[in-house]
Amino acid sequence: MTTMIKTSLISLALCSNLAMADWSTTVTGASDYTFNGVSQTDNGPAIQASLDKAFDNGVYAGSWASNVDFGTDTNLEWDFYVGRYAELNSQWSIDYGIAYYTYHGESASSDGNYPEVYAKFGFNNELGNTEFNFWYSWDYFGTEAGHTIAMVAHTVELAPNHNLRASFDISNSLDGDKFSWQATDKSYHHYRLAYQTSYEGFNIEVAAENTNLDWDTADERIVLSVARTFSL
Repeated sequence: MTTMIKTSLISLALCSNLAMADWSTTVTGASDYTFNGVSQTDNGPAIQASLDKAFDNGVYAGSWASNVDFGTDTNLEWDFYVGRYAELNSQWSIDYGIAYYTYHGESASSDGNYPEVYAKFGFNNELGNTEFNFWYSWDYFGTEAGHTIAMVAHTVELAPNHNLRASFDISNSLDGDKFSWQATDKSYHHYRLAYQTSYEGFNIEVAAENTNLDWDTADERIVLSVARTFSL
């Protein structure tokens, strides 16, 4: 999927003749930017921001950016996405769409750009909210390798405004000759347990996470993030 096609999809969503909700932006400060358990900031802090537009029929489009540190001159990740959220019935929901990840800082940074499609299913009942989430890229980090991520997660309310979210995901390369995670390993596991709350308009999360990768950027860690969303 090229950038031009992705931009066209976003334009079609934005130009639909549907009632529109307000724009919003979210600013986040985090002690680390971890992506499926792997630090994207060399175990350092991150400043992140998004700009989003939602429509009454569940269609949304937006952009998100963060500083990164891969040990090269690449220092910025800037992503774009368009999707749709829908409630299937009183318990089930779906969120699906396409995203495009871009990297900036040196001329070779863009070699890591890649597209990804996703589908996220939610199930609500008296025991909490369960998620079944899936991502697929046919050109992961610009390597032309297929790649999937599958996640199961569950969130329970401990008390009003106090939630606990547990998740487990598997990242899997579909072509180990083009991309593998560790030596001959084409996949790895990621575990995460997060406490979530809010205070005075700020969303706060403290998460403990780990992977089975033998990397110092993917070992056990505690990640703190504080975010605030503003309507525009």
